[in-house]
Amino acid sequence: MDFNEYQKESRKTAIYPRKGKNFVYPVLGLVGESGEVAEKIKKVLRDNNGIVGEKQKQEIKKELGDVLWYIAQIATELGLSFDEIASFNIKKLKSREKRNKVHGSGDNR
Repeated sequence: MDFNEYQKESRKTAIYPRKGKNFVYPVLGLVGESGEVAEKIKKVLRDNNGIVGEKQKQEIKKELGDVLWYIAQIATELGLSFDEIASFNIKKLKSREKRNKVHGSGDNR
């Protein structure tokens, strides 16, 4: 499965208020799911000395899937394709690398 296919298929499962005119709902969902990923990692540090076992890996995978779902919905709400987003991101990163600006802070380096 490629990202655009995922984006299209995931959209079939999107049920939320004003779907198609509501980017706020999936943004809030993304924040919540990202927090759940962080919680799983925190528990790996607390309970497993930072070692990710198979059980933890599967739990993190589930949460990352939820993060991906919300990103797909945000992109769709904004009329962006995953291919477009991924291509733009790689170009940005390669430009930073070429200009030796990978390290540092700020969006426009």
